[in-house]
Amino acid sequence: MSGLVKSKLVRASQVTAVDVDQTRLKNLKASFGVNISTDIAKSVTGADLIVLAVKPQVMNEVFAAIGNIGAKAVLSIAAGVTISRIVKGLGGHAHVIRCMPNTPALVGAGITALCAGPGVKASEMGLAQKVLDSVGATVIVKNEKLLDAVTGLSGSGPAYVFVVIEALADGGVLMGLDRATALKLSAQTVLGSAKMVLETGKHPGELKDMVTSPGGTTAHALELLEEFGVRGAFVAAVRAAKERAEELGKG
Repeated sequence: MSGLVKSKLVRASQVTAVDVDQTRLKNLKASFGVNISTDIAKSVTGADLIVLAVKPQVMNEVFAAIGNIGAKAVLSIAAGVTISRIVKGLGGHAHVIRCMPNTPALVGAGITALCAGPGVKASEMGLAQKVLDSVGATVIVKNEKLLDAVTGLSGSGPAYVFVVIEALADGGVLMGLDRATALKLSAQTVLGSAKMVLETGKHPGELKDMVTSPGGTTAHALELLEEFGVRGAFVAAVRAAKERAEELGKG
């Protein structure tokens, strides 16, 4: 909602937030100026795009509350909940687009993967992309099964990176830096490194080699990271999150 309002893709008055928590609704209205409601069945009537921004564990309750919506466009953020399950839950005719965003969307730097289900029109997919482009970037995934891999990588990924930032800062503090300086150095290093990958188009391995002088400090540090299995740990983390997304999708 924040991204939509700031991007001026739509006016706040064109957005309706639906929730069971009255306090949360009041906060959303105060923050973004959107319409609010606790009646989801009434709110989806006439909507151009229905966004299901809920946890997978409560999706069946949402289906029951919405009912049969016909051939409306639906964008689902629920991890692991398949397109076919959503279509069936909403009466069998909904045009469902599944997506997996991540929390950097809160600062306009998210990345979201989208996958279109049966019957989705190009205009509906375009609208979904515009909505999500307002909070970062988007990629299209043709095979729905790959969305669980996206969940394990970029969906859960910010948490992995936060651990890296925290650990690097801890290392700086151990070496004598004050906490605030160490954290700023760490976070900006991660930000700058990511920007180099995206803007230069070079492989991370090539960029890594640019930093690594023969026998130098970085080479010795990388040797230790390999010894501790850091690379393998990240691969295992992506796998674990992907498998958990599959479990959640089974209801």
